[in-house]
Parts: sequence; structure tokens; C-alpha cells
Amino acid sequence: MTQPAIPERLRAAIAANFAAQTSFLADIVRFPSLRGNEAPLQDFLARQMAARGWWVDRFSLADVPLEGHPKASPMVDVDPAGSIQVVGTLRARDGAAGEGMIHGRGRSLIMQGHIDVVPEGPTAMWSHPPYAAHIQDGWLYGRGAHDMKSGVSAMFFAMDALKAAGLRPCADIHVQTVTEEESTGNGALATLLRGYRADAALIPEPTGGTITRAHTGTLWFRLRVAGVPVHVAVAQTGSNAIMSAYQLIQALYAHTAEANKAAAQHPWYKGIEAPIKFNPGIIRGGDWASSTPAWCEVDCRIGLLPGRDVAVVQKAVEAAVAAAARADHFMANNPPELTWHGFLADGYVLEPGSEAEAVLAAAHSSAFGGEMPARITTAVNDTRFYGLYFGIPGLCYGPKGEGAHAFDERTHLEHLQTTTLAMASFIADWCGVEEA
Repeated sequence: MTQPAIPERLRAAIAANFAAQTSFLADIVRFPSLRGNEAPLQDFLARQMAARGWWVDRFSLADVPLEGHPKASPMVDVDPAGSIQVVGTLRARDGAAGEGMIHGRGRSLIMQGHIDVVPEGPTAMWSHPPYAAHIQDGWLYGRGAHDMKSGVSAMFFAMDALKAAGLRPCADIHVQTVTEEESTGNGALATLLRGYRADAALIPEPTGGTITRAHTGTLWFRLRVAGVPVHVAVAQTGSNAIMSAYQLIQALYAHTAEANKAAAQHPWYKGIEAPIKFNPGIIRGGDWASSTPAWCEVDCRIGLLPGRDVAVVQKAVEAAVAAAARADHFMANNPPELTWHGFLADGYVLEPGSEAEAVLAAAHSSAFGGEMPARITTAVNDTRFYGLYFGIPGLCYGPKGEGAHAFDERTHLEHLQTTTLAMASFIADWCGVEEA
């Protein structure tokens, strides 16, 4: 009896396994894999890889020479030895390239997803507990369900679909789960410094079935401002560090507005309103409500466009802060401190025309029945490491969801199933497959 065509075999396998995939996704959402607490989930995923017969490499950021690479970012309050990365490798069978191949071209692939999540905020403001993996009306809710554990589940179950369909890839595939995507990107860089390479990399961030054409870069920095504490009854004789910090924040918003005027000329971002985003994200300061605060710290984030040099943008931020300080009598004599920590990330453009993108577009069309759109984003992702520094086409494409970094984060299960099919089809076409 003739075997069904490969797309039909994959579609049937994914449908048959989707209940298991949903259960797997719920399991990994239940891990509160916040920065510094990712190891339990990484251990779970390493066991999942081993159970599938993949060769497993578990290592920490301390096991690779991060400090020697110019694009490593300063860590933020995390011990590198406790930040665990996991790579599961399925090797092609021994023999000549293409021997036994029934479909595709036989090119190697990295699939990489981050498992670190951002803090959930006040849990009372969620409709469902953030780590309960609640399912309702075709959506799975939870911190990280959208960004990006749904994509992680798709990596595993796209591979499972090939096996269930009686197919085996004809090229090496490295399935990677990394940390630090939300803080530095050092997890992705660590896998490259560990030696993993491929002909393409696919990162299934939640793009809603679009290919990410361009992403902005991101810089993190901390402002620390001093003050003079006095009783609030004579506040005019002291200096309020929180209000001084507020002046610097206002100056940085003005600086960002000027940068966005120049962004109107950028070839990829000229149609995006205010693509450079500034955010004061964390504030700490003061010791007593009836004393003028003697200190204030503000952790900030600012974006930069592809093609802009990180060092040049850093100097511009430093100049804006220094100018605002000089305009204030107290800060002119007590300059604020500005330190860089966390992201020092470039922007990236996936230039149109790569063969990897063409193969992914065909796989998307086969699964969804339509053209794969492109998107321009004002957030960062890990594709920059592959595309800018290691000459590997970095494809960012994944399922649909809502609420990244927000309350009631959720992923759309039907879309996830179809995305998993598109990814399995891409693997079959890019890596080639043979009968298992």
C-alpha cells in the first residue's frame, strides 16, 4: 500500500499528538522559570530530550568563555554557574549525505527557544493563577505560555511528529532551550560559544505566523542619584533624590523623542511610529516617608535601530543624562551614576531572499494555506547572534498568542497546532527526511 504524502503524514501525526503537546506545554508553564530559577525546568527538559533518544548537553554560562566575546552582555544579579543551558542533538545516520533521502535537501538546523520568563506581577490582577496553565475557550493561560513556551513545545512536537510519521531527518538537528533571553541574550550566545553551528536557526518566538524581518536592539542601564536627607518639615534645605531621578527620566524621554525623529529615515523602521522605546522599569529609593530621600535607583531600557552602533547609543544616553544633571544645582555638584548592565544588544535585519526563508515560507503556506507575512518589531530576540555574528540565517517564526509581559498572558492552541505542522514541514524540507 502506498504511503500518504509527507505533509499528510505529518498533519495526522501532529493531530494525534496534540493532546500530549498541550499537556507538555501545561507542564512547562507550571515551572516558574524566572531569572535565576530556570534550572528545575531545564532539568525537566533535559530528561524529555533524553527520553526521545537525543544526545543531551547540559552546561552553565560559567562553562563557556562569555567574558571573552565582544557581544556578551553584563549579567544582572545572577550567578553564571547557576544559569543552565540544554542542547538535545539528533544526528543524521552515518553514510553519504543524502543517502536514503526521500524528501528535502539535507541541511543542518538549530531550533532554539528561551525558557526564562519575566516576573508575573501582582497575582491578584490575573484572571487565573499565573502558573496554573489554565485552559479555557481554546487558549492556554500562564506566565510564559505565550513568550515563549508555546514555541518550545512546538520544537519538541515537530520533531515528535517526524518520528510518529515514520520519518528521520537526514541532517543534524540541535534542539536548544536557553536562559537569559529576557535579560542579556547570553544563553543563546553560550550555545554558539559551546560550538553548535548549523545551516539555519529557527527561533519559534510568538510571531503569530509571521517571519520577523527586523528587530530593534536593547540597552539596559541603571541610574543612581544621591540626595540630602532632612525632615520633610524643612524639605527646602535638603535634596530629594527621587525627584532628581524624575528629572533625568524626563530628559531621557526627550532624548528618545529626538532619536525617533531620526528614525523616520531608517529603511526598515521609517513606517513605524516611534520605534525607539524608552522605559523606566524599576525604581527604588528613600528610607522614610517623612525624610527627603538620600538615594534613588532607576533601572531603564532604551531601544536602538538595526545598524546603529551600541557604543554610540550608549554615549548619547550618557550625554543626555549629564546635560540634565548640569542643569540642576544639586546634581551639577553631585553627578548621578550611570551603569550599564544587562542587554547591550544590537538590532538585526533578516534580509529578504535567503533560501532558508523561502523553505519556511513554503512550509507555512502548506500548513496555513496562505502567504507568510513579515513583521517589523520594536522588541529584541536572539536571532541577532546567529545572523550578525556567526553567518547563520536567523529565522524568528512561531505561534499566536497575547499578553507578553502582561497579565493574563495566553497562547492560542489551534494556531499552535498548525504552527507545529509548519515547523515539522520546514524540518522535512530543510533537513531532508528518510524512512525511519
